[in-house]
Amino acid sequence: MGNKVTAHDVEYIEIYTSDQQKTTDYFVSMFDFREKAKGVAEGLDSVLLVQNELHLIVSAGPRAAEFLTAHGDGICDIAFSCADSAEVRETAIAAGAVSLAPAGSPTPVLSGFGNVRHTLVQRAAGQERGLPEGWSWTPVPTPATPVGAAPKLRLLDHIAICLEAGRLHDVVRFYIDGFGFEQYYSEYVTVGEQAMDSIVVRSPSAGITFTIIEPDPTREAGQIDAFLRRNGGGGVQHLAFLVDEIVPAVLDFESRGVQFLQTPGTYYDALTERISDLDEAIADLRKANVLADRDEWGYLLQLFTRSPFERRTLFFELIQRQGAQGFGSSNIRALYEAVERAREIS
Repeated sequence: MGNKVTAHDVEYIEIYTSDQQKTTDYFVSMFDFREKAKGVAEGLDSVLLVQNELHLIVSAGPRAAEFLTAHGDGICDIAFSCADSAEVRETAIAAGAVSLAPAGSPTPVLSGFGNVRHTLVQRAAGQERGLPEGWSWTPVPTPATPVGAAPKLRLLDHIAICLEAGRLHDVVRFYIDGFGFEQYYSEYVTVGEQAMDSIVVRSPSAGITFTIIEPDPTREAGQIDAFLRRNGGGGVQHLAFLVDEIVPAVLDFESRGVQFLQTPGTYYDALTERISDLDEAIADLRKANVLADRDEWGYLLQLFTRSPFERRTLFFELIQRQGAQGFGSSNIRALYEAVERAREIS
């Protein structure tokens, strides 16, 4: 079913948190987001954080309580920009979405996956972005000097979503039929005795990319099953931020207190065999624990943070693309094999 009406960009992402100050400080002090405005809505106190085209809303209050109990701190809303939000609403409802908008609200709000919803914002591509509707906002004065000198996060590369086994293809079809997304990539990844199925869907504008994953229930339980347990079901596992130069970015963010996953040294011992033209860079990659992967278009460099939240649900990724259009699935296998080699050595 080809839809001409589509969502074209991520307008903002809203995070429900049990500690708004701590979560806000994490993004501001660690990743150099800036507070743009503070907002009040019924049952919520919120802060709008911005960096380049990235807009995050950090919210806490009674309205968030049920979500937090079920899932812990995490993403509750991925708002989409639409040139015609009313028409996207109708198409999505025809594909199975449920309207979640309060009575009388002019802004469509629709069910997505799990307990994650989609607010539809009327904004044409290229049009200036306003403050999100639904809050009473008070602007925060812009600092005279930058908060820090961290390498800037350029944009949101992709959103990684984990689903319960058996849900993947229905959810993919929902976003294709309901929001005009297109299937971009798919892969079945085997990691030892574990396995997962993944499909990437993307808006025609390339402004929204979802990497959607489900575990293979016929294999041993693994990291996706662990996330689903901690999260109380399907949800957003991580946000991937595109950077220009990942090694200096990682070292800078690490100096600010961001905790990244550690990579066993045996991973780099085998990296030359996997990606021969990275020989000269391997020492720098090893120093920063950065992972590398190659596809037919080029290579990418990536690294994941530890989750800053108590239930270890949502975490973040930095990614640098040198032509590659994939998502680093080979790193899942390579890391697994490297850990096994490290165990054998020890």
